[in-house]
Amino acid sequence: MILLELSLGFAIGLSLGLLGGGGSLLTVPALVYFVGQSPRAAVTTSLAIVGANSMVGAIFHGSHGRLDLKVALVFGSAGMLASYLAADISKHISPELLLVAFAFLMIGIAFMLLLRRTKEQETAHMSRPLWMVFASGAGVGLLTGILGVGGGFLVVPALVMLVGLPVPTAIGTSLIVIAMNSIAGFLGHLGTGVADWMAILVFTSAGLLGTFSGMKLSRQLSSSKLQKAFAVFVIALAIFLLIDNLPKLF
Repeated sequence: MILLELSLGFAIGLSLGLLGGGGSLLTVPALVYFVGQSPRAAVTTSLAIVGANSMVGAIFHGSHGRLDLKVALVFGSAGMLASYLAADISKHISPELLLVAFAFLMIGIAFMLLLRRTKEQETAHMSRPLWMVFASGAGVGLLTGILGVGGGFLVVPALVMLVGLPVPTAIGTSLIVIAMNSIAGFLGHLGTGVADWMAILVFTSAGLLGTFSGMKLSRQLSSSKLQKAFAVFVIALAIFLLIDNLPKLF
C-alpha cells in the first residue's frame, strides 16, 4: 500500500510540475478508490497534499522567472476567501453527488483544454484590470472550497484568457494560487476532523519529487501535446467516476 501511495503521490506532483494543475483531479479519485477514503475525507486530505506540492512547484518556477507574484496574490486572495466560505457547502452534499459533480466539472474543463489553441512561444502580457483578476480568483476559489480541487485546471486557462498572462508564466503563477486556495479550503474542512495525516505525509513526500521532475520535463516537451493528452486522460477518469456513482443517485 505504501508503494502504491508513493507512486500515486509522484504522479500527482508530476502533473502539477508539468501543467501547473491537475493534482486534485488525480488526488481525490486516488484517495477514494485506491486508499479507501470516503469522498469527504479525500477532499480534505487532497487539499493538504496539493497545497504543499504546489508551493514547492511555485518556488521552482519562480526561480526561473515564470511567475507573476502580483497577479498571484490578488487572484489567490480572492480565491482563499471564497474557498474558505464555500467549504461548509460540501458537508450538505451526498458523497455520490459530490463525485458526480466533480466528474461533470472535469469533462467540461477537459473539452475547454482540447478546443483551446496553445501558442508555444507566448511572451506578450496583456494587462487586465484588478477587478477582473479578483473576480476570476473568487470563481475558482468557490469551486475549490466545494469540490476540494486546488483549481489549477481552472486557474491556468483563467490566467491566460481572462488575465492575459503568457502560458509559461500562467503555469508558475497558478501554483501559488493553488497553494493559497488549498490552504484556505483545508482550514475550512478541518472542522470535520477527517484529515488523514499519514496519507498527507506519504503523498506529499513523493509528490515533491514528482513536482520537481515535472518542472524539468515541462521545458523539454510540447505544451500543446501535454495539454491534449492530459485532457483525454481527464475525460476517461470522469467517465469512470460517472459510471461508478451516477446509478447510486437513483
